[in-house]
Amino acid sequence: MRKFQILFASLGLILAFPALADIPRTPDGRPDMQGVWANNGATPLERPEALGDQAELTEEQVAKFKAKHDELFSGDGEAAFGDSVFRSIVADDEEHESYDPTTGNYNHFWVVTREIENRTSLIVDPPNGRKPPLTEAAQARAAARKAYREAHPADSYTDRRVSERCITYGEPFIGAGYNGYFQIAQSAGHVAIVQEMIHDARIIPVADVPHIDEKVRQWGGDSRGRWEGDTFVVETRNYSPKSDFALHSAEHLHLTERYTLLDERTLQWALTVDDPETWVQPWTLVINLKKSDDEIFEYACHEGNLSMEGILAGARAEEAAALAHSGEGE
Repeated sequence: MRKFQILFASLGLILAFPALADIPRTPDGRPDMQGVWANNGATPLERPEALGDQAELTEEQVAKFKAKHDELFSGDGEAAFGDSVFRSIVADDEEHESYDPTTGNYNHFWVVTREIENRTSLIVDPPNGRKPPLTEAAQARAAARKAYREAHPADSYTDRRVSERCITYGEPFIGAGYNGYFQIAQSAGHVAIVQEMIHDARIIPVADVPHIDEKVRQWGGDSRGRWEGDTFVVETRNYSPKSDFALHSAEHLHLTERYTLLDERTLQWALTVDDPETWVQPWTLVINLKKSDDEIFEYACHEGNLSMEGILAGARAEEAAALAHSGEGE
C-alpha cells in the first residue's frame, strides 16, 4: 500500500490522497477512469461570506445542512441551480433565488438531488475560498460587456451568450446539478472526455507533442495530456476569444487539470486557472466526481432552438411596446 501526493509547487499547495493500490487499472497499468462521472455536489465555487474562514463544516453542520436541503428542495417549489442551492441553505432562505425572476421556472422535482459535502467552497487556493481579484483590464472589459448587454440585450442572436445559442457552455463545464455528467474513455494514446452539457467532447492525446500554433483558436482550446504517477494531467490553452470560463473571456487562459482516482467510485478533479489578463493570480478548485450508473443522454439543443426564437420575438415585442408608450409608434 502506498500513498500519493500531488504537489502544486507554484502554489505551495499539497493535496494528500489515500492509498491507491486497489483502484481499477487498464491493461497497461494506468488508473481506469472509464465510465460516467457525476458532478452533483452542492459545494459552491466560492465560500459564502457568512462562513468566514471556515473551510470545512462540522459533522453537526453537515447534518443540519442536509436536513435544510431536504426541507427547501424536496417539494414542488421552484427549481434552484448551481451555487444558489448552498447559498439558500446557509441563509435559511425558503424564497431561494430564481433562475429567471421575470418568467419563473420549472419545479424542483425535475432537478437532481444535490450532495452535501463538508467543504464550504470548491476553491482551495486562495485559502479564503474565493476567486482572486480581477485585473484592472478585466474589470474594464466586464463593465463594457455589461453596458453593451444592457443596451443591446437581443438585437440579434449574436447578442446572446453562446450557451443560450447551444454552441458551448465552455470546456470543461464545471457547473453542478444540471447536466453535470461526463463520460471518459481511454486508451494508451488518448483519453476522451464527453460532457453531457451541449454534448461537447475532448479527444486528448497522451503524448509528448507540442500544442497547435497559437494562432489557431478553438471553442474548447487545445489539450495535451500526460501521466504523473497515477494522476492524469491535462494542459489546455489556445481558447477562442469568444470562449468563456467563469464568465470571463478564456482567450488567455492556461488551464491545468489533474484527475486522480481516489477509489473506484471517486474521481478527484483539480483545476488550476492561470490567466494573468483576467485575475491577479492563479487559483485552484477541486471537484469530487462520483461514479454514476446512469447513462449520458442527448442534450437536444442546437443554435436554431425555439428558445432563441422566443427571446428575439420577446425583444421585438418589448421594443414595440416602448415605442407605443412613447408615442413614437403612432
